Amino acid sequence: MNYQEAAIYLQEGENNDKFFTHPKNAKALAAYLFAHNHLFYLMELSTALLLLLLSLCEAPAVPMLRLGIFVHATLELFALIVVVFELSMKMRWLGFQTFIRHKRTMVKTCVLFVQFIEAIVVLVRQTSHVRITRALRCIFLVDCRYCGAVRRNLRQIFQSLPPFIDILLLLLFFMVIFAILGFYLFSPNHSDPYFNTLENSLVNLFVLLTTSNFPDVMMPSYARNPWSCVFFIVYLSIELYFIMNLLLAVVFDTFNDIEKRKFKSLLLHKRTAMQHAYRLLITKQRPSGISFKHFEGLLRFYKPRMCARERYLTFKALNQSNTPLVSLKDFYNFYEVVGLKWKAKRNREHWFDDLPRTAFLIFKGINILVKSRVFQYTMYTVVAVNGIWILVETFMLQGGNFFSRNVPWSYIVFLTIYGVELLLKSTGLGPVEYLSSGWNLFDFSVTLFAFLGLMALAFNMEPFYFIVVLRPLQLLRLFKLKKRYRNVLDTMFELFPRMASLGLTLLIFYYCFAIVGMEFFAGVVYPNCCNMSTVADSYRWVNHTVGNKTVVEEGYYYLNNFDNILNSFVTLFELTVVNNWYIIMEGVTSQTTHWSRLYFMIFYIVTMVVMTIIVAFILDAFVFRMNYTRKNQDSEEDNGIVLEKEISKEEVVGIIELYKRSSSAAETAQLQKIVLQMDKYGQTSTVFLGRRSRTKSDLSMKMYEEEIQEWYEEHSRKEESQTPLQEPASASNSSLKPLSLRQRSQTVI
Repeated sequence: MNYQEAAIYLQEGENNDKFFTHPKNAKALAAYLFAHNHLFYLMELSTALLLLLLSLCEAPAVPMLRLGIFVHATLELFALIVVVFELSMKMRWLGFQTFIRHKRTMVKTCVLFVQFIEAIVVLVRQTSHVRITRALRCIFLVDCRYCGAVRRNLRQIFQSLPPFIDILLLLLFFMVIFAILGFYLFSPNHSDPYFNTLENSLVNLFVLLTTSNFPDVMMPSYARNPWSCVFFIVYLSIELYFIMNLLLAVVFDTFNDIEKRKFKSLLLHKRTAMQHAYRLLITKQRPSGISFKHFEGLLRFYKPRMCARERYLTFKALNQSNTPLVSLKDFYNFYEVVGLKWKAKRNREHWFDDLPRTAFLIFKGINILVKSRVFQYTMYTVVAVNGIWILVETFMLQGGNFFSRNVPWSYIVFLTIYGVELLLKSTGLGPVEYLSSGWNLFDFSVTLFAFLGLMALAFNMEPFYFIVVLRPLQLLRLFKLKKRYRNVLDTMFELFPRMASLGLTLLIFYYCFAIVGMEFFAGVVYPNCCNMSTVADSYRWVNHTVGNKTVVEEGYYYLNNFDNILNSFVTLFELTVVNNWYIIMEGVTSQTTHWSRLYFMIFYIVTMVVMTIIVAFILDAFVFRMNYTRKNQDSEEDNGIVLEKEISKEEVVGIIELYKRSSSAAETAQLQKIVLQMDKYGQTSTVFLGRRSRTKSDLSMKMYEEEIQEWYEEHSRKEESQTPLQEPASASNSSLKPLSLRQRSQTVI
């Protein structure tokens, strides 16, 4: 049977890899397997990070990390040679024709070629030159297997661009109209530097869109004629409060539609992958389903670390019809079931059920106590009082040394209460059940940090005083009281992985702009550099004597520069916040050329796109969860996905006999433990619970339940129209194979 090929199809479905990249022969299969393991992925990631981190050492370098040209150019060449090796393995797996059809791979190849030529030039000349193309190094990181979420984010950003550009053009159109109008209205006022030329009018209205220069930009004209405020009020009302919000609404609607289409595409892609795998696993003798022997062979390749017990439980969980074979309809649930973690269901309700009666009654009482609403609301009251106490205590501090050498009695009292609560819950519920709750885990962590803070104060460990500041985190427990707050916090915790990928996406844009900024603006900003500009005060650094004292007038904006990659990142973050960003722009412009403003304006527009996508993503996730909660009032989402399966002693014995003929002694011994456990408690069967966390895909399956059936029917009709009618399965074994694909690696158990 084609266990390995079926496993590859399922991996392609899970990773959303296109089927035209499927290995076509034994040579391609070897390259595919080499390129699809974690060591190869780590090599990809390490090489990409090395290329990115070289910007710390190349001119303009971070002073303490500066390397010689020969050293960093050699490191760059080494990393690029590794990338050449990675791409050669990919070409060996894909074949030349498929390789050049893969757009992302071709872009990576072109960037590699340019980087290789430039690295050789630097190494030969032993001097650096203007290398804006270093900004393209982030492509190597984006192409890594571990950065799939970043690629999806970039794809969504590009897909959201058409409606975004439409609204942006509308916004710029009104900006140009108002710039012309402002020039004619306010340029006669010679004391107004904001509208004396059409270029200044455009630039200052662009800055006004971010409110960074308001009301400064209005005051010269307002001082001359109070009615001039109407111009600025109308401009801000149209541009800021109408078009900018319209922009968010359009992007949110587009994002919502893209998310739904993406879910549909991935769902149907997985369904096709399961169909391909199913055709490879059924036999001529048994065309109606997959036997356990063949299913077990599949899992040995798809999840090599899965134990024998979990393989059988996965098969049984899929087999809803309780027949010896898994039908195609059952096999469609493969991705939902294969991720379950199986554990035997406890025979006892509580961990203390087997203890002597006196101990049982004590722990039973503690269990009832910690589950009671009185206990819960008492602890909420303690947390609220603690929060008020910390607020009053902090308010009364006057600065200086905040941490006394004597430990405050309030700290000891509240920490003791939290410690008693932790002890009662862990004994009443049992350590396993206690730590299985996310909120209990949070309480345990905060209490542990509070205890460490107490130790830091008691033993005067000043470097660890920061732990004491974490005490107010206990107040987050109060948000459990209201359902809306719980939904907000649950959504926030669910968003963390995706927000991390969005943050990395933003950092990639930062890296690109930082490289360009360093190439053009490194060293142009320094103290007293902009004395002829309108922002000279922000860059002034002057010493003068007043009486017997030396007074320093220092404008700190010269620190916002592009002298190295770290300074560039800080500067770009300040530009993202947009407060007083025009001061940085005008400072650089005064030292270079007015065309430099384009760099800062383009950066603002790009970050506006990314930040709008982030806001749209948060809105979509929150609205989606609210709608799901309303639609499924009785569902217990916090418990995740739970599946219960019972297996009899006869089933386990039968599986042991099967494994004795084909598997290792270790797997057989694992199954025999289940039989021994049944014998110990005199049972004829054992119940196992399969658990996994609930994902956005699971919620989407519930939300779009009715539409999904229509998608499946549409997908089936499309496949039938594209594929000629095949012979019955029993007539020929060739009809069981994936369409237009040959049978490949043969692996028989």
